[in-house]
Amino acid sequence: MTPGGAGVAQRHDQPTGGPAGLIGTGYELGGARGARSAVVDGPYGGDDGTHGPDDASRGRDGDGRRPLMTHGSAGDDGTGPGGDISTALAARTAEEVLAGYLHQQSADFLRSLRLHRESGSDAEGAGEAARQLRRAARRISATLHTFHPLTEEAWADQLRSELGWLSGTLAREQACAARRERLMAALQRLTGRGERPDRSDRQSLPDRGKRGDRTTTSSATGPAASTAGTSTATSSTPAADPDDGALAAGAARAGALLDRQLTLARTRAHSAALQALGSSRFHAVADSVAVLASEAPLARTAAERSAGEALPPLAEQAHRQLAEAVAALPLSRAGYPYNAAALSADQRQDAPWHQVRMLVRLSRYAREVIAPEYADTRLAEAGRALEWHRDAAEAAAAAAAAARTPRIAPATAYALGVLHADQRHEVEAARFAFGRVWLPRTPERKS
Repeated sequence: MTPGGAGVAQRHDQPTGGPAGLIGTGYELGGARGARSAVVDGPYGGDDGTHGPDDASRGRDGDGRRPLMTHGSAGDDGTGPGGDISTALAARTAEEVLAGYLHQQSADFLRSLRLHRESGSDAEGAGEAARQLRRAARRISATLHTFHPLTEEAWADQLRSELGWLSGTLAREQACAARRERLMAALQRLTGRGERPDRSDRQSLPDRGKRGDRTTTSSATGPAASTAGTSTATSSTPAADPDDGALAAGAARAGALLDRQLTLARTRAHSAALQALGSSRFHAVADSVAVLASEAPLARTAAERSAGEALPPLAEQAHRQLAEAVAALPLSRAGYPYNAAALSADQRQDAPWHQVRMLVRLSRYAREVIAPEYADTRLAEAGRALEWHRDAAEAAAAAAAAARTPRIAPATAYALGVLHADQRHEVEAARFAFGRVWLPRTPERKS
């Protein structure tokens, strides 16, 4: 068994590569310049991205990208949605479009801050206000990054850095709560103490239930299922597996250990958030956002150029960085169900996927600025798949960290190893789902 009780060995052919600068530790990534500070992390509690019909049949270029609709999609005569967008942008200056968007997000930030202060002892209300506050902070930060040449650079860089600090601090408490809930539910599922729903029911991401013919039992229980053989998947009354007893024996202690560790982490994160909200640093951030709500410090060129001329090239640059980062992912291998490429607990192989998640947000937020009424559902679906990937990877890391606790019983370590393997299977499934969303699908040939 590997350190951390994962029970999964590193494959010799494991792909860990990515674009230059993307391989790092945790979330301290390089890659596309400024992506880490541009989109502050921690969307726990749901980012926005609206659900919509599958858009695989819509127009894309060769690498799976869909260009922004800045030209007429029904022709070059200005008809259709693209023509409406192009006409609307041409009639306004870049300053008007950017300032209007920043004013709106800053007002949302201040409104959420007021609701957070008024929530008092209402934990649910405070949590929702914090989510809305981070939602606005992400959009302000991403807009200042993508359209950086049109802003006062020193001011924009300072505000982006401070928004990243604030959003990251507020996100940790909810991240610990979500991770605990996820791991407790997985333990119940693996030990049979709760109902074992089909994988397609546990996640609504596309085609998850169509990845293969194996049953949930054989794929979710990791090492415990590998010894059961095919009879477990085909027999309605499978024989008892000796490993199931070992798993059940250690599951209760593993759950108690995880609960204790994650509850402690959540308490510390809550204290850090309260301390941050009462600090002079936070008040300086709030003052800067209040100024932004009435006056956006933009460069003089923003007032002199039309929005149609200045904004689309910068948004396309963000989308191009995303496409380049996705092209470096091992999507060809991730496109095969049960490929076992994600079972290794190696942060280097997760890092490029986390980077792509940030770049998906940058591209989606840039589109919101230019065409808020025409949301790209494919980017929203891709973002949800990568958030699922991030959640599963972090849950697996928490299980591995718990297994490194000194002097735990072998049965507890075994249960944590099975839990780790289960969450790494979730990572694999999320990569599969992302590939199904991103890559263009070949139409079926008629016989």
